[in-house]
Amino acid sequence: MKIFYCDHFVLPLPEDHRFPMEKYARLRVRVMQGNLVERDDLIVPQPISDWVLGRVHTREYIEKVRDGNLSKDEIRRIGFPWSPALVERSRRSVGGTLAAAFAALEDGWAANLAGGTHHAFPDRGEGFCVFNDVAVAAREVQAEGRARNVSVLDLDVHQGNGTAAIFAKDPTVFTLSVHGSDNFPSKKETSDLDIELPDGTGDADYLEAVERGLEAALRSHPDLAFYVAGADPYEGDRLGRLAVSLEGLARRDELVFDTCKKARVPVAVVMSGGYGRDVKDTVEIHYNTVRSAALRCAAAHPEPTIP
Repeated sequence: MKIFYCDHFVLPLPEDHRFPMEKYARLRVRVMQGNLVERDDLIVPQPISDWVLGRVHTREYIEKVRDGNLSKDEIRRIGFPWSPALVERSRRSVGGTLAAAFAALEDGWAANLAGGTHHAFPDRGEGFCVFNDVAVAAREVQAEGRARNVSVLDLDVHQGNGTAAIFAKDPTVFTLSVHGSDNFPSKKETSDLDIELPDGTGDADYLEAVERGLEAALRSHPDLAFYVAGADPYEGDRLGRLAVSLEGLARRDELVFDTCKKARVPVAVVMSGGYGRDVKDTVEIHYNTVRSAALRCAAAHPEPTIP
């Protein structure tokens, strides 16, 4: 399985910033320690071009991000200070998701150890999201004729409002969002299927919602699924407000991958949010997701035996 990463493109953030940028480098180290893939299959993606970003984002917004001309309010909504490093990191993150999409179409499974920036709209970013990586990747694989119908399986605890808005009138992209009803964003958009969960939802109710959502999202047998694998439904997450255990999240991953496998739908995995009180828990949740995908990819493509 091919895994893409861009953690060495780091955003310079204030020391008291609540975004856990360190989780990405820790995750890659954990993946390497786990020997999930050969070193040659850990790949740094190319930065996404303005042209491909333009399949989703407005020219004006792309240029404002690129040239550092965002207003104070636009920067506040994104939640990161502008810098050239922010631009490069954002381009690489989207590039990783696009590369993972193409790899999944080839191999059945692939992952980006970043991405899931589902709060970005065509003309603005918000909630630590600059460009919408899944939306851009979906549009590009469609434009290149590699997939017609796509499903977005968004299991981050926060609604993928940007993704929902982008594909609101597009019957070729099914958007599923299983999220906290009272969590960010305060104003929800309308996905093809929104399953809202009250604060404190535990394993049983959460997994029932995921199973129900997957059934609907894969009913049309899409050519590709993007799995937005948020770590923030975890009971120990600072921003999640749900009560899903580590075991429950591992079972969620199994549900996603086994359901997609049964439906013969390739899966591109992106990490999305995770704000554990202990960053080690967030890293372990993301690692378990990648490990679950890698094991299934290995089983689908066994090494040839030497006679």
